[in-house]
Amino acid sequence: MKHSERAAKLFCEGYNCSQAVLVAFAEDCGLTEETAAMLASSFGGGMGRLREVCGAVSGMFMVAGLLAGYTNDDPTEKKDAHYALIQQLANEFKAEHSTLICRDLLGSLGNSTSPVSDPRTAEYYKVRPCVRFVITASDILDRHFFTV
Repeated sequence: MKHSERAAKLFCEGYNCSQAVLVAFAEDCGLTEETAAMLASSFGGGMGRLREVCGAVSGMFMVAGLLAGYTNDDPTEKKDAHYALIQQLANEFKAEHSTLICRDLLGSLGNSTSPVSDPRTAEYYKVRPCVRFVITASDILDRHFFTV
């Protein structure tokens, strides 16, 4: 199963957008699914439902960090190259969806910053565009890190 298919399935099973992306790549990143889900749990709904940076994008950045990140011991050039990669990933997402900002991606659905999650009903999935965003983020990662 492609990462994007897995991410879409995970989102539709109740994982938040960030979790869906990171969990889909967990094995590739050396994480258990549980650790990946917990690590990404704060980033759903545009960072704790604040509707800021899209959780799928945050998940994409976490995967990129795990696969091509840097540490304090790495030379500055590696840090700079990583930031350039993150900007490239962001630009590819924006090329498809115009923005990285959750509230803008959700349009009228993205007005509430209540910490209370919306129930995951059939109607939720019918109107919520987030599955497209987890697919896009996963496809971008596959293009950069995996042969598809």
